[in-house]
Amino acid sequence: MSNLETSPAEIDCHSDEDPQASTADGAITVEVLTARDVPLGGPRAMTVHRTLPQRRRSLVGAWCFADHYGPDDVSVTGGMDVPPHPHTGLQTVSWLFTGEIEHRDTMGNHAMVRPGEINLMTAGHGIAHTEVSTPETTVLHGVQLWVALPAESMDTARDFAHYAPETLRRDGVDVKVFLGDLFGSVSPVHTFTPLLGAELVFEPGASLDIAVKTEFEHGILVDTGTFAINEAGDTTLERTEMGYVGLGASRISLTNRSEKPGRVILLGGEPLGEDIIMWWNFIGRTHDDIVGYRDEWMAHSERFGQVHGYDGDIQHLPAPALPHSHLKPRQNTPGRA
Repeated sequence: MSNLETSPAEIDCHSDEDPQASTADGAITVEVLTARDVPLGGPRAMTVHRTLPQRRRSLVGAWCFADHYGPDDVSVTGGMDVPPHPHTGLQTVSWLFTGEIEHRDTMGNHAMVRPGEINLMTAGHGIAHTEVSTPETTVLHGVQLWVALPAESMDTARDFAHYAPETLRRDGVDVKVFLGDLFGSVSPVHTFTPLLGAELVFEPGASLDIAVKTEFEHGILVDTGTFAINEAGDTTLERTEMGYVGLGASRISLTNRSEKPGRVILLGGEPLGEDIIMWWNFIGRTHDDIVGYRDEWMAHSERFGQVHGYDGDIQHLPAPALPHSHLKPRQNTPGRA
């Protein structure tokens, strides 16, 4: 998904490895991140809830961008129609709950994003793609996530992967692991840093104790339901909120407190350990990197290639104007236990 903001935020993302550990009684400290609403497109824009990046936190592991959207009645909003747009230095992770999206990219991939199936696109040196909800889609609902590539992999070749994980059943919870490993389920999809990505659907009132890696940061993004974290339930997460758990936690306990099924996306990963600059759809390491990427995109450079088969009026999404000053750093200090 493209960031269609006309004045995208200037974000210099820091990955601070100062750990947040479990407390003596085994409880964990949770930082609650509130999403901001962003219109995706024109007058009939579909609204997305953007949890990452934000001033309070830029990264969770190498996860650097999290948009949550729907359930969206496409007869009202017009659905998703994102013209050819570029990416550098990242991987895009598409995960749907309902609906269907058609993907095309400059490698010639023409694929469908369907519920319960991950489509992961590696931008690396540069790529362009389109995303369009299909005519058969009545309700569109899902998440779009980005992963920052480490410096040594910034210029890696373009790539694309598709995977449909099996569903595991644990204590009234259905689990699909689309990246990394959890409960013995291992995703074969390649990432450039250790990551975790999973969908967990809870029955009403269901609880699950999750053994997690102490070297990972974690984010719990709530799609539906109200969730308590920790056995004591001392932190509650509502729809569109993300609970951040820092390094050192070995277990995360989640309880669906609602009377209907609840769903969360569990993200995790080792801290990237690098500062990145993210602007519009680009990730680089310096302001000049971003300027160069934008110039090449506007010049129709072969760095990004051409997308074929898109029927929309705009065949090359213009990049927003660059800021008048250099990108300014923002702090990303983990919370404390």
